[in-house]
Amino acid sequence: MRLVIARCTVDYAGRLTAHLPSAVRLLLVKADGSVSVHADDRAYKPLNWMSPPCRLTEEPGSWTVRNKADETLTITLEEIQHDSQHDLGVDPGLVKDGVEAHLQELLAEHVHTLGEGWTLVRREYPTAIGPVDLLCRDDSGSSVAVEIKRRGEIDGVEQLTRYLELLNRDPLLAPVAGIFAAQQIKPQARVLATDRGIRCVTLDYDALRGIESDEFRLF
Repeated sequence: MRLVIARCTVDYAGRLTAHLPSAVRLLLVKADGSVSVHADDRAYKPLNWMSPPCRLTEEPGSWTVRNKADETLTITLEEIQHDSQHDLGVDPGLVKDGVEAHLQELLAEHVHTLGEGWTLVRREYPTAIGPVDLLCRDDSGSSVAVEIKRRGEIDGVEQLTRYLELLNRDPLLAPVAGIFAAQQIKPQARVLATDRGIRCVTLDYDALRGIESDEFRLF
């Protein structure tokens, strides 16, 4: 990871345009190729970012980040206050709680509940940024990545988006669709998932355990 603190302006050009005026900000370049711009008052959410795969070109006083859709993020560096690189090593990933882990196990055993003719390829399918909960194939043989949460929030959708971007680089898997599955999905997460072409599934834990007959609702 590269960490830069700099006074800068940021301009985005793509589906729309956006401008961040001059201010001191944190710039992160991660090992997965993503570039993000952070302020000191927005918790974890960046002001602007470019998800991988993207290309960072550095020139004196300027960074240009371009993705495969030809969107660009131009960062004009006025004053660099800090510039360092850190090797964080391989992250073991998030350890799921008992319910989340059991949901993954149940859905893996009953993957046909996502669709008739569906099959499981593998649980915890490995990627460079962590394992995908389930990799499946639908009735047409197409690949589908499933991310499972107890409570579905925006960060879970972002996580699945990153997995999909990596998986879709593999010609043996692409195209890979996504399913975001949770016991409860926040409205904001549902809107973001829908905008990104990710299907949402609301899981009924008791139904999957065979306690109730109405298994789960699909949206």
